[in-house]
Amino acid sequence: MRGALLFAALLAATSSAVADSVLIRNATVHTEAAAGKLDKTDILISDGVVTAIGRALEAPAEAGIIDANGRPVTPGLFGGLTHLGLEEIGLEPTAEDATLKLGTMRPEFDVALAFNPDSTSIGVTRLGGVTFAAIAPTAEAGSANAPGGTIIAGQGSVIALDGRAASYSRALFLEFGADANELSGGSRAAQFMLLRQAFIEARSPNLVLAHDERLLTPAGRQALLEFIGGAGVFVFDVDRAADIRQVLAFSQREKLRIAIAGGAEAWRVAPELAAANVPVIVDALEDLPGSFDAVGATLENAARLNRAGVKVTFMQESPESHNVRKIRQTAGVAVAYGLPWEAALAGLTRIPAEIFGVADRFGSIERGRRANLVVWSGDPLEVTSVAEQVFIDGKLEPSHSRQTELLDRYLERVRSGTAR
Repeated sequence: MRGALLFAALLAATSSAVADSVLIRNATVHTEAAAGKLDKTDILISDGVVTAIGRALEAPAEAGIIDANGRPVTPGLFGGLTHLGLEEIGLEPTAEDATLKLGTMRPEFDVALAFNPDSTSIGVTRLGGVTFAAIAPTAEAGSANAPGGTIIAGQGSVIALDGRAASYSRALFLEFGADANELSGGSRAAQFMLLRQAFIEARSPNLVLAHDERLLTPAGRQALLEFIGGAGVFVFDVDRAADIRQVLAFSQREKLRIAIAGGAEAWRVAPELAAANVPVIVDALEDLPGSFDAVGATLENAARLNRAGVKVTFMQESPESHNVRKIRQTAGVAVAYGLPWEAALAGLTRIPAEIFGVADRFGSIERGRRANLVVWSGDPLEVTSVAEQVFIDGKLEPSHSRQTELLDRYLERVRSGTAR
């Protein structure tokens, strides 16, 4: 109730043309910047930007006021690798746009073109304190009657959960390991063979090849060449330690900027990952050998990587859009198994922003930065805590979603005895 009243008051206060400021008073601010953690601190937001951080700040006369009363304020959380805005109902193929099934390598495939900022799952996710996420394609094997994808799943990007279609960076997603065997002729060795040929084709547009020997279209060559030149990060979905070593060797030869996604056995190659400055996007809930690629899976994966100096952020096993808001539970489990609390929060905020090249907009609270932050009822890594106010680009986001609207509708009918 308190959050709803504050939202109504702030909405009224900021509805006029002259009132465009909000002051958050007396908060425990986790800046994820050089200032670190600040107790009993105020944050002034004006015109979408954090304009001041300090104690006993003066607010403009028309500013909305939130008294945090010591509660935590953090940067908005990262939702991991997701299908937000790319799917509505998992069993309905006409509302699922994350997978290319042409049977040919198409690095020019960009799921951002299908992103729907009006998806109902976005509001639901935002209520969990998630303000940005990476939308990612998925590589899927075909069948005897239908083509599948290839080891290059396609491009994705970082999006803000503010109902706009803007994307802020680019990433190229690749599937490696046993899960990709059906995408590469039945052998993981062929995955590196095919990727190497794709790189040769991208760099040598005049290479003489028969049509059926080519892997890439002209647009595909151009797209891959842009990523080789630094247009975005290569994200390799790979679990087995031996395969991670091969990916590291390939990326070092090609001078690529990469991240590892999944990384069930990444802890086994932690020193190599740290030396190469390669971050890992971990599924911190993976602890069973679900395949031969994950025999070494452990709930201590994130903690061991962090101790070795590897930057760690989080993902969930499934990219489906409806459970993205549970990402902080994933980080909380990593803390329970040895990851320092501060490292877990960084892995939900600053580190993914750095990985995907959007640290100028997301992941930290600093003067002069866009105001993407959350006021929490308690410890954000505790599942009993809730996001009381969520700001994206300085705008206080609605505290309702499709789910809360349905709850209100049917709860009223239950109380009135008219429910069916």
